[in-house]
Amino acid sequence: MKINIVMLFRSVNRYHTLLSAALLIAPFQAVAQSPRWELVPDGGIQWNVTTSQPHTDHIEMSGKQLSAIITYGTNDRQELLVKKQLVFPMLRTIPNNTHASLKTDFDGSELPVIKVNGSPLRLKPVSFYLKGILRIQSQSSTLVTATDILYPSVDKAGFIQLRELVNNSNRTCHVEVDSLVKEQHTDAAKGVYGEYLIRSEVTGYGAFDLKPGGKHTMAVIYSARKISTPAYHFSPAYELARREVFVKELMQDLVLETPNDTINRGFGFAKVRATESIYDTKGGLMHGPGGGAYYAAIWANDQAEYANPFFPFLGNLNGNESAVNSFRMFASYMNPAYKPIPSSIIAEGDGYWNGAGDRGDQAMIAYGAARFALASGDTAQAQQLYPLINWCLQFLELHKRPDGIITSDADELEGRFPAGKANLSTNALAYGAYQSAAYLAAALGHTDTAALYNQRAAKLGRDIESFFGRTVQGFNTYRYYEENTILRSWICLPLVMGLNQRRDATMKALLSPYLWTQNGILTASGDHTFWDRSTLYAFRGLFFAGATDTTLKYLAYYTRQRLLDEHVPYPVEAWPEGDQRHLSAESALYCRVITEGLFGMVPTGLRSFDMCPRLPASWNHMTLRHIRAFAADMDIAVKRAGKRFTVTVTNKGKTVLTKNWDGKSTLHVVLPG
Repeated sequence: MKINIVMLFRSVNRYHTLLSAALLIAPFQAVAQSPRWELVPDGGIQWNVTTSQPHTDHIEMSGKQLSAIITYGTNDRQELLVKKQLVFPMLRTIPNNTHASLKTDFDGSELPVIKVNGSPLRLKPVSFYLKGILRIQSQSSTLVTATDILYPSVDKAGFIQLRELVNNSNRTCHVEVDSLVKEQHTDAAKGVYGEYLIRSEVTGYGAFDLKPGGKHTMAVIYSARKISTPAYHFSPAYELARREVFVKELMQDLVLETPNDTINRGFGFAKVRATESIYDTKGGLMHGPGGGAYYAAIWANDQAEYANPFFPFLGNLNGNESAVNSFRMFASYMNPAYKPIPSSIIAEGDGYWNGAGDRGDQAMIAYGAARFALASGDTAQAQQLYPLINWCLQFLELHKRPDGIITSDADELEGRFPAGKANLSTNALAYGAYQSAAYLAAALGHTDTAALYNQRAAKLGRDIESFFGRTVQGFNTYRYYEENTILRSWICLPLVMGLNQRRDATMKALLSPYLWTQNGILTASGDHTFWDRSTLYAFRGLFFAGATDTTLKYLAYYTRQRLLDEHVPYPVEAWPEGDQRHLSAESALYCRVITEGLFGMVPTGLRSFDMCPRLPASWNHMTLRHIRAFAADMDIAVKRAGKRFTVTVTNKGKTVLTKNWDGKSTLHVVLPG
């Protein structure tokens, strides 16, 4: 029986009934199917190949000197398929613009011919495994099986495919591995640093007898360098060990423990993608989106707004340093005429991009910098960032109309969808920026400025309600800009910032069939485009606003799709644009769904925060361990205690707060010391 989703949705009156009905119909029918991938006990995920149907996917993996987009899977003959696109962000090409990283593709022809007893080794995959590396188990028609492990070097311009051959028979077999080196010299006139050398090289080649149970390890090493730079000798085992240590350390900080193993695992994986995409440029560490296009460059949204406020919670040294460095770069464009800071600083810091004009970038930077400064718990660092925040807020003041609304040329979608002369995104971010800047000013002893920013936040909140608050497609929510008549995904931003005047209707609108689809929230009602960033912001806002049980169902569905289904294992950028690239900052936004949404954490000082944890009715407990924000090593545990809850906060093993809590009121936590 076919169900008309819109008519069903309109026919239900009560809010919770509305959402429950939506959960039961089309967007969730796919949940009944078994996902392609499954969780495995060591913290990874695995696809066991059980069908002859071909399937390929792609994943991005990064180190400080390169990024790799690996296409992998099975072809129509059930044979192993692996292709590589390697990006070397510090080997710049001409023109030296946003996309000027050296890129090269390998289609598999660079792999050596391997023969077993004179017959070519043809591999058919048995399983694929992911956890910061890609591991492929394959069998063949010969006596030998193979395990391939693919991974980037943590800090060198090298990528490695390590292959272990095993004789699983009871007879000795003769194995031959070709010696194969491929080199490509680029045109010196097209390189910022002249000629580059791209190289793939086989190690562990030769002819040998493999006894029963015997193993042999070989590797293909991919690298690129300036022609004037000496060659480097890569140790595949050493580089693998370092990559595994990198992943292990990330899994040990900011650890989520809930009854939902899939969300726990998705959170762990998102930490890896959020953190690995940091490049050691001549301008310092730069977090980059990736996706084959965006490297050695920073953006006011991806880095300042999305990723940077997350890094203090994780406590990763590279992440925090890249955040500080990005704010330093943005601050270098402050000017007395208050011309806008560029949207993006590119080419290792040597250039900039502002092709969409002011996208609300000053609101993005002020919001992200204030949040980062507070969560860092570092007074000296906060003082360094404070002038940038003040400059950005003054810029916003200069772009206020008489009705109090802030104008901007565009929003973060850069004209892909209309945003009018003043949009909700810029204004909601500015509201959040004023709030956080007020907390920061107070923490640094600037009480008068704190009072001023609080006043401006309160007024802007009222002006947002007055100008943007409208009935749109039957929902008493927000228009996105003055001429807007259809629902837009960014109506979630007021919920994220704690503006709750239109909370219930906005929740309904976000999860209505006008916006919600199997792939998350549409950018605009009636369109087919989705961007994960707005879906993740919506989840965070819905949790923060208190729609806990409903939002959990949607988050669980989304996580299952992204972690275990057909395109895994991270949040994506968008579709159809970019073919669902694994941009890094979207993974940081996923993590913030948990820290700032589910746990409701809001920095209020350098050693203090508010929180209102949202424990779902189906859970009896949830814990976030080793939170590094506020210069701490903190655990937050929430447990059900009858109709109430017990919330315990410890820092470095010492109890900071134990509260018999009603589950509604905001908890204020001050860390001693």
